[in-house]
Amino acid sequence: MSFNPAEIKKQFPILQRQIDGNPLVYLDNAATTQKPQAVLDALSHYYTHCNSNVHRGAHTLADEATRLYEAAREKVARFINAYDKKEVIWTAGTTEAINIVANGAKQLLKSGDEVIVTEMEHHANLVTWQQVCKISGASLKVAPITDDGELDVAAFQKLLNGNTRLVAMPHISNALGTINPLHELIPMAKSVNALVLVDGAQGIAHGDVDVQALGCDFYAFSGHKIFAPTGIGVLWGKAEILSDWPVWQTGGEMISVVTYDSATWGELPNRLEAGTPNIAGAVGLGAAIDWFSGLDLEAVKAHEQLLMQKAVELSTGVDGLIIKGNAPHKIGVFSFIIEGTHPADIGFLLDKQGIAIRTGDHCAQPLMKRLGVPGTARASFSIYNTVEDVEALFKALQKVKMMLM
Repeated sequence: MSFNPAEIKKQFPILQRQIDGNPLVYLDNAATTQKPQAVLDALSHYYTHCNSNVHRGAHTLADEATRLYEAAREKVARFINAYDKKEVIWTAGTTEAINIVANGAKQLLKSGDEVIVTEMEHHANLVTWQQVCKISGASLKVAPITDDGELDVAAFQKLLNGNTRLVAMPHISNALGTINPLHELIPMAKSVNALVLVDGAQGIAHGDVDVQALGCDFYAFSGHKIFAPTGIGVLWGKAEILSDWPVWQTGGEMISVVTYDSATWGELPNRLEAGTPNIAGAVGLGAAIDWFSGLDLEAVKAHEQLLMQKAVELSTGVDGLIIKGNAPHKIGVFSFIIEGTHPADIGFLLDKQGIAIRTGDHCAQPLMKRLGVPGTARASFSIYNTVEDVEALFKALQKVKMMLM
């Protein structure tokens, strides 16, 4: 598929609507991406042609649903270059995926052990490990960032020691757009034999996710960040680790043998997938990966950088606008404040002009405190955004300034 943002936008029905009489300019992609017609069609096909539970049915609908469901698992495995498709565990999203790892870790960690996170964590990858450490007696260590929003690699390395049992860090910061140098950080963590979990919620649609090349032990992501439905996500983990990892939930599908006195667990991936899964969500994620993989991914990256460069260029024309997060390696996340205004007011007035952004702390309150602000306004770009969208944002911001100042 050739890469033409304006043509790609036409494949997203929701982007054709208007808000208060204005064309919708959707710039909240770090929160969730919109869905192309191909994904909507896949969901409709599943529900109208083969809606059924998977694996256990002895009829045509169950067989067709199972084939679609497991084909989606294979697509994910190829997309992230997993060693084996059984390492792909379906979850409700990144948060549940992290909690599956944390549930096992709290049973394995002990007093004296250490877990390392970073100052740029989303709450899902901070509060979860904070609570695990409180339960297990382990200590939580936080690797600092620079004023530009980059991870302080030297400080991170100093935190690593023989007591480090697990490192949990984002592939890309949701609030700043910073791309962490995983190919440098993960070997450092592995040198002290620590397990490494990567929060890939923002990385999955922006980075080249190759779990074998990265060398991490776990990689978690949500489908809705990569044009798939909400409520579906993935925990990838090395089979040799997940095969013995404490189970997350018990119930149907994940068992092997059950008596009134005991139960044994099934093999991967079933042992970590209790109950009826989000079959339609998995099918939708498979369709999203097919659709996304058909694009020129190098052109996608180049276009996103073009949008970011345009935003930075136009920001100089807005008095009092300060960008938060100036790492040299970042995705199209443009977080900012305007002196003398509140981010919530900016967001409200932009919405009245048809422009959708995110405001607040972005589920990263400690990071906002580190930056010295209560929150930011965040415009985040995706493949269907155009230069005209960026120009519309800054034209609208000038009106916002006039109304607020």
